[in-house]
Amino acid sequence: MNELLSIVVPVYNEESTVGAVVERLLSIDLPVAREILVVNDGSTDGTRRVLDALPARVDLLRIVHAPVNAGKGRAIRTGFAHARGTIVAIQDADLELDPAELGALVQPILAGEAKAVYGSRFMNGAQGAPFISVAANRFLTGLTNVLYGSRLTDMETCYKVMRTDVAQALQLEANRFDIEPEITAKLLRAGHAIVERPVRFEPRSRAQGKKIGWRDGVHAIVVLAKHRFR
Repeated sequence: MNELLSIVVPVYNEESTVGAVVERLLSIDLPVAREILVVNDGSTDGTRRVLDALPARVDLLRIVHAPVNAGKGRAIRTGFAHARGTIVAIQDADLELDPAELGALVQPILAGEAKAVYGSRFMNGAQGAPFISVAANRFLTGLTNVLYGSRLTDMETCYKVMRTDVAQALQLEANRFDIEPEITAKLLRAGHAIVERPVRFEPRSRAQGKKIGWRDGVHAIVVLAKHRFR
């Protein structure tokens, strides 16, 4: 089977970083062929201008412009629906995570050792992340482990990589940041073991554009409980 990695990049108002992220995704070494699917989630800054200025690469790069902002979850679901690859991965459009990490994350899937791999930001410590962010992530990850019998260290990670047929079978519904717990809950409920690999990251503050907030943490708790007891 000829493997193809579809890298889904949900983006909302990231004009200062999205160009660099896409260029990085085009240039990094990967052990598998790639396609990059950028889903512009109704950005109101200069994100569309930056994306439209990128060199046309129909074989490698596709851009979907949503007319209005509908949320990260909707953007990811749109990307999954457009994916032509055998494997899908999520890459945020900021520079917290280095796209070069994807090479190591896809390896267990290519080797047949797993169908789902997460890039954990906390396997090797908090790496300078704000205390409140670490505490919230540990609580939500711990709750996931209690409810689903898993042993994860970073449920909220952006780096979720899996077989495309597995992703599309999840029948995802979330539109906002609750896509993260929904993906995890449905993978675990379906019996898929999630393998974790450590990744390096450069945490951002809200002043630098971090968009997730405490309300999203509350929604995550609701989603985890709903799918566990549904």
